[in-house]
Amino acid sequence: MPRHVLLCLFLCVSGGCALIAQSAPAGVPAYDTLGPSSVIASPLAQPTLSPGALLLMELEGRFAQAVATGGGKAFATWFADDAVTLNNGKPAILGHTAIAAQAQWDPKTYQLTWEPQGAQMGPSNDMGFTWGHYEGRAKDKNGEPVIITGRYFTVWKKMSDGTWKVALDASANEPPATGECCVLPKP
Repeated sequence: MPRHVLLCLFLCVSGGCALIAQSAPAGVPAYDTLGPSSVIASPLAQPTLSPGALLLMELEGRFAQAVATGGGKAFATWFADDAVTLNNGKPAILGHTAIAAQAQWDPKTYQLTWEPQGAQMGPSNDMGFTWGHYEGRAKDKNGEPVIITGRYFTVWKKMSDGTWKVALDASANEPPATGECCVLPKP
């Protein structure tokens, strides 16, 4: 085999092993190295991402999957004790306990979904961030669909026990469509 093919295979396998070695937050299933693959961020699908960025994308994907099935209670389990959430038009929520108190939605009545679009790992490999697009779906009092969309930013930190937790979760409403923000009224 040519050297570059062997190198690519080695990097893919070693990156995958690093992802498998990470542990999930309490209450979230850990990686099953003998079972079917549950890898969300594949080094084959995104070959330009560093192993650290792939790890963060994988964490973000597992976070999103847990919330899709477990709602607000699952959302809260991913946060560090000293975490912060920031949302448009709302005061900051400080600490895991306060975040858990606010995150009480049932996935049957409110569906929060998101997909990471990028990630960067810090130089010490114990902190990094992801960003992407989110969507929230519910129904109003008349049963009509309500959809909110926006951008999010998640800061991850590695805990002393080797697990990763969310240190900061921030979101903002979707920006106006191109050109809508800068059009002057016509006389």
